[in-house]
Amino acid sequence: MRIAVDAMGGDLGPRVAVVGAASAVMADPELDIRLFGPAERLEEELSRLPRRLAAASSHLSVENASGEIRQDQRPAQALRQGRDSSMAAMLGCLARDEADAGVSAGNTGALMALSRRALGTVAGVSRPAISTAIPTEGDGRCYLLDLGANVDVEAARLLEFALMGDIMARHMDDLARPRVALLNVGVEGAKGAASVQRADERLRCCDALDYIGFIEGDGIFAGEADVVVCDGFVGNAVLKASEGLARMLVRRVQSTFEAHWTSRLIGLLARPALARLRRELDPVRYNGASLLGLDGIVIKSHGGADAAGFHYAVARAAQEVQHGLPRRLGDELQRRRSTADSAVVRD
Repeated sequence: MRIAVDAMGGDLGPRVAVVGAASAVMADPELDIRLFGPAERLEEELSRLPRRLAAASSHLSVENASGEIRQDQRPAQALRQGRDSSMAAMLGCLARDEADAGVSAGNTGALMALSRRALGTVAGVSRPAISTAIPTEGDGRCYLLDLGANVDVEAARLLEFALMGDIMARHMDDLARPRVALLNVGVEGAKGAASVQRADERLRCCDALDYIGFIEGDGIFAGEADVVVCDGFVGNAVLKASEGLARMLVRRVQSTFEAHWTSRLIGLLARPALARLRRELDPVRYNGASLLGLDGIVIKSHGGADAAGFHYAVARAAQEVQHGLPRRLGDELQRRRSTADSAVVRD
C-alpha cells in the first residue's frame, strides 16, 4: 500500500513525520511511504531513526520538494505560490495514481484548497468536509463533521455532510444503518439557527438516512448517535474542547494520586486501570481527520501531533484505502442523490 506524506507541515518539524511514518511501517509492513520535503533534511532524519525503527527504512523513500507552506499562509496564496511545496508535491503524487493516499499535518485551509485542485470531488460534492471519529461511551465512536473546512454552511450542505458521514460510518465501522443527528443548542424543534432548522426539515424527508433529530453536545460522548453533523466553526470548537478536557482529566487524576502518600499507594494498586484510562482518553489515538468528498484519500494530521499521533494518521489513511472509501462514497452518493433530491434544493 503506497502512502504519500507531506513531511514538512507539522508544528514540530519533519522528525515527527519521519518517525511516525517509520512507526506505522513497523506496525504494518505492507506500507510503502514516500516522504516529501527537502531531500537532505529528510535523509538526515532517516539516518537518525531509533534502532527499534531502523528496519522500516527499506519502506521509506524521499522525494525532494524544496518549498514549504506556512501555517499562517492563506489558501489563495498557497494556490498561487505553493506549487513547489512539499504539500503540493505529495498531492501531485496522489493525483498521478503513484500513491493510494496522502497525509499532511500542514495548513488546513491550504491542504483543502490544493487537494480540491489536484483531485477534484466525487459525485458532484460541492465542498469536502473534514471528519474524524471521536470516542463515546461503551468503547464506541462517533463521526463528527464538519471540523473547520466550512465555517458558514447552508442546509443543503449539511444534508450532503449527513449523507457522506452515513456512508463513512457504514463502511468503516460496518454499521448497517448509522444513527445520524444534527448538532444543536437543544433538542426542541424551535431551537437553533435558521440554516439548522432548514437542514432538520430536509433530513426528515431523506429516507436514505436513519435521522434521529437534534442532539446536544453531551449526547455526542454519550453515544446517542453514530454521525453528528454541524458547521465547521461549531465542530472545530467541540473537537478542540474535548481534546483539552481529556488531557485535563488525565492530568487531574494523576495529580490526585500523587498528592499524598496514601493516595500514591492506592495509585500503585490502580496503575493498570489508570494506564487503560489514559490510553482511552488520549486524543492521539484519534488523530487523523478525513477530507471527505475528495476524489482521493487525504488525511489531515493535527499540526501539533507528536510521532505517535502521526502514526495514527498514517494508519487511518491505510484503513480508508482498504475500504476503498472514495469509490464507495462516489457510487453511493450517485445512487442516493435521486432519493435525496426531494429534500435538497440547492441554495
